[in-house]
Amino acid sequence: MRKSWSRWMGVSASVLVAASLAAGCGQQQASEAPEAAKPAVKPFEGKNITLVTANHPWNDAIKPLIPEFEAATGMKVNVQSFFEDQLTQKLTVQFTSGSATPDVFMYRPLQEGKLFYKNGWVSPLDEYPQKDASYDFADFSKSAVGSVTVDGKLAGIPIITEQEILYYRKDLLQKAGIAVPKTIDELVAAVKQLHDPKNEMYGFVARGQRSPLVTQVSSFLYSEGADFSQGDKATINTPEAIKAFTTYGTLLKDYGPPGVLNMSWPQAFGIFAQGKVAFLTDANSLYKNLTDAEKSKVADQVGFAVFPGGKAGSKPYNITSWGLAMNSKSANKDAAWEFMKWATSKEIVLKTQQKGNPGARASVWDNPEGTTGFPAELVTVIKESVKGGVDHDRPTVISVGEARDAVGEIVQRVMAGETNLQDTADKANAALQAIMDKDKSK
Repeated sequence: MRKSWSRWMGVSASVLVAASLAAGCGQQQASEAPEAAKPAVKPFEGKNITLVTANHPWNDAIKPLIPEFEAATGMKVNVQSFFEDQLTQKLTVQFTSGSATPDVFMYRPLQEGKLFYKNGWVSPLDEYPQKDASYDFADFSKSAVGSVTVDGKLAGIPIITEQEILYYRKDLLQKAGIAVPKTIDELVAAVKQLHDPKNEMYGFVARGQRSPLVTQVSSFLYSEGADFSQGDKATINTPEAIKAFTTYGTLLKDYGPPGVLNMSWPQAFGIFAQGKVAFLTDANSLYKNLTDAEKSKVADQVGFAVFPGGKAGSKPYNITSWGLAMNSKSANKDAAWEFMKWATSKEIVLKTQQKGNPGARASVWDNPEGTTGFPAELVTVIKESVKGGVDHDRPTVISVGEARDAVGEIVQRVMAGETNLQDTADKANAALQAIMDKDKSK
């Protein structure tokens, strides 16, 4: 960004000098003396905006860079940071009251995006990225952009992305002569072969809690050719969906560690890090919990692979987990966009990604400097996962919590040994349909 601002200032200075020379041509010699150089005009001198962020590594990476932006623009950026749950609560309270602040804020597009947009709290951004060709909006992953799109309108800009991948123990596979699974069937076979509970070695672990598991079973769902819905119809009771839920639930029930029913990601990663599990499926963004030698006993034996394919191939989620949005009531929309454009530019995404924040720009992932903070094997997996990724990892509704509970109930029934899953799925589908219909009336 420094280069682009320097170039802008250089052009402005050239125009001023040329204008001075032209004006002086017809004047007396006394007035032909060159004028003193004027300071470059800063486009947003005196403007103030408020940025609200989560206590997140992206915030830690962007804050030290903001003074450079302020110096170039003349704008003052006031930053406020909150824990994740506090952030949602604060934003909801301020937006409900019609507050003009914050101007720009971090948010979770798939958790809050539809609610914020439907309530008119978010300003559509469609026109802004087109104003500056150098911003190169086409550089952003299509799936990541899909996550921040509501009713065909661009509601935010991606800053953090995630994909579901397969984690595995290199040493166990090598010892058993097992190839890294490329299909779900191969994964199930490998899990069965490596499952040895008598010696506290379990074949598979993932999230088992009803609501948390939904995001991770989603990739099983897509890879079997299913989804949570199609258009306005809930579709979690189709044969493809039931097969996906059955596979995920059975892997946990028959080959998971004790207590898996109550596990979310910290517990699942924790038991893998203790060296007691062969395979784990979850978000790539959490990989350091397994590769940090201070946290993991198997840090040097962790492998990464593309999510295994099902009937429809490998279709992991590829989502924007965190985005930047603009308050629809902001009195400084142009200044707010100037900050958003800078914070999500190629140069700044490169810097934040070097700090371990996986961004959505293809050019940064293709730049060797942009991947220095990630294991080489993981970079390859991420770039491959983006190609066929799906832009959501949960039902895209306003009442996300209710929807997740409805879906998660199906998998938990599998884990409890339910045999008539069609009946359970039909009831869950009816519940999800009611949630979707309720959204339409809002």
